[in-house]
Amino acid sequence: MKQLKLHMIFLILSTGLMAQNTIGTYPQSLTYSSPTEAGMSDDRIGLISSMIKQQIESNHIPGAVALIVRNGHIVLHEAYGNSGEDSSEMQRDDIFRIASQTKAITSTAVMILWERGLFRLDDPISKFIPAFKNPQVLKGFTYRDTSYTTEPASREITIRDLLTHQAGLGYGVIDGDERMKLIYQKAGITDLFTTEDITIEESVLKLAKLPLHHHPGEKFTYSEGLDVLGYFIEIVSGKPFDVFLKEEIFTPLGMEDTYFYLPDNKQDRLVEVQHKVNDKWENYPTTFYDPAYPKRGAKKFFSGGAGLSSTALDYAKFLQMYLNEGRFNGKRILSRTTIESMMSNQISDHWGDGGSFYGLAFGVVDQNGVAQAGRGGIGTFDWGGYFNTQYFADPEENIIGVLMKQTQGSTGDESSWKFRQMVFAAVDD
Repeated sequence: MKQLKLHMIFLILSTGLMAQNTIGTYPQSLTYSSPTEAGMSDDRIGLISSMIKQQIESNHIPGAVALIVRNGHIVLHEAYGNSGEDSSEMQRDDIFRIASQTKAITSTAVMILWERGLFRLDDPISKFIPAFKNPQVLKGFTYRDTSYTTEPASREITIRDLLTHQAGLGYGVIDGDERMKLIYQKAGITDLFTTEDITIEESVLKLAKLPLHHHPGEKFTYSEGLDVLGYFIEIVSGKPFDVFLKEEIFTPLGMEDTYFYLPDNKQDRLVEVQHKVNDKWENYPTTFYDPAYPKRGAKKFFSGGAGLSSTALDYAKFLQMYLNEGRFNGKRILSRTTIESMMSNQISDHWGDGGSFYGLAFGVVDQNGVAQAGRGGIGTFDWGGYFNTQYFADPEENIIGVLMKQTQGSTGDESSWKFRQMVFAAVDD
């Protein structure tokens, strides 16, 4: 009997140790190492640096910050070129407007609340924001006075539709349909972000009154759906959107430089948006948005689709949490099972990439994408931002790539595809 008890104790202890070791296989911090320690080639990582420098020397980009992580080891984290027309030298911890890279963070916040049983993904958004009840689809449009006619939508917009850009909403001034541009402009919809005195609630309630591109679930149309979900998060959580993100994501993950609006002591680290004028780089002027965002203005508009600014290192921490199946820095953000659902194909045949599909937060590489080469293994997830930022993360190779720039307009820049292709070519184990 005594031997049986000892045997049982040994099994319990062994099971506990095995569980700890399973959790411990995932890196809980990012540490600087040589490429060879992480199974990557020193020479080929060097070629990536040379490529970015060549893009700068060829005047295709003014500057960049590149970061590569494998198995929790940072094998490249370098700044190149300048961060503004004053030729200020780019720094590794410089802060970038990440625009649509905000969307994955907002989607993560939605799923945190979903895990708490507060809603179903196929609940109509009108259950929480009644202004979206009985949506209408654009039928006819008159350019002369921007008047239009509508027809009732075939069904309500769901939370899943908003996450997957299948709601039929538009994207205002950057929309692909000129009619929707004019409708959104006339209604005073705020696109991307603003320095003006407006809240996300006010903009979303205006949006709810406007017609849809198409019936919900009919197709993929890139939209302001994640802005709607930013307001939805405020309603469901009972907290301001920026506070919820800080408490539930940024602080637990150690993302110390990610904000909607930068505090005074970090504003000098914000990289300028630049464009080419007569083959010279100049700071981008104010257009439908103010490039001075996120440093000044009313600081009340928390755009779930485009409003955050961050560093390459902060965003890598967020991506490592996903590679770790929901856990980083000793904190559990999402369940492994939730992430499996988020990384599954959510939009059937409505995604025309031919090498990837769209999940609940990211584009995800499939077998066809692997065959195309240079995109990563099956399950590699990715996205980018309006001001020329990008990221990808491969769960098979446990690789993260982040390349941050701040440019507008056509510049001849080829660093984005070259960076991704060369990162995977640098694997050396």
